[in-house]
Amino acid sequence: MLSAVVTAGGDRMRWVELPGGGPARVYLHGLGSTSPAYFAATAVHPLLAGRRSLLIDLLGHGHSDRPEDFSYTLEAHADALAAVLEQAAAGGAELIAHSMGGAVAIVLADRHPHLVSRLVLIDANLDPTPPDPAAVGSSGLATYTEQEFLAGGWAEVRDRVGAHWWSTMRLAGRVALHRSAVHLAAGTTPTMREQLLRLKIPRSYLFPAEDGSLPGTEALEAAGVAVVPVPDCGHNIMLDNPEGFARAAANALAGD
Repeated sequence: MLSAVVTAGGDRMRWVELPGGGPARVYLHGLGSTSPAYFAATAVHPLLAGRRSLLIDLLGHGHSDRPEDFSYTLEAHADALAAVLEQAAAGGAELIAHSMGGAVAIVLADRHPHLVSRLVLIDANLDPTPPDPAAVGSSGLATYTEQEFLAGGWAEVRDRVGAHWWSTMRLAGRVALHRSAVHLAAGTTPTMREQLLRLKIPRSYLFPAEDGSLPGTEALEAAGVAVVPVPDCGHNIMLDNPEGFARAAANALAGD
C-alpha cells in the first residue's frame, strides 16, 4: 500500500496500486466506502486490466487518515486527491468514480484540469439533495447535526444501512463520514452537474437501467456526456453486475 501526505498536519491518503501502462487509471469510491473493496475485481477484469491503476481511499475513509480538523467539503476532497496524483506522478489520469467519488472527480477535473483526461462516472451525485430522515445516503446523514451524529446518530445510521454498507462505512472516521455527507448533500457552487456540463474532456455517466431515464439526459448528451444505462444492477453497479459494468466502462474508456 502506498501513501501521500495531503494536509499541512501530515495526514496521509493511501491507495493500492496495480502496475501497468499509462496513462494512470484512478478508481474512486463513494461515501462510506473504500476503493480496494469496491474496485479490485474491476481493475483486474480482462477488459480493463493492464493499466497502471490506483485504487484510492479518500481522506477519512478506508485506509486513509481520519483528521478531525479537515472540512471534508467536495472541494477539499478534490484538492487532497490532487495532492495524491501530483505526488504519484499520475497526471492526465482516467478517473472511474462511484457516487460521492464521482462528485469529487468532477470537482477535481474542474479545479485541476491537468490531472484528469477522462471521467467515467458511476451513478454519481450531480445535484444537491435536501436532508431527508427517511433516506439512507448522504441526505439521511445530513439530517443530524455533527453533535447528534457523534453522540449516537451513527448507530441509528448503522442499523438502517445494512451489513454490506456498514462493513466499509465503519472504517470511516465518524467526523469525516458526517461532514462528507453534509457537504455532498449540499453540493457545490456551481453544482456538480453544471461543472460536468462545461468540462471539455471525454465524459461518460453510467447508471442502473432499472432507474428509468436519468434526469437531465438531454442536456448531458448535448454537452457531449455519454449517458449509459447498465442492466441488472442497483446503485453499486460494479458489484451487482461486474460483467455488465466492465463492458460499459471499457466502452466508455475507448470512446472519444
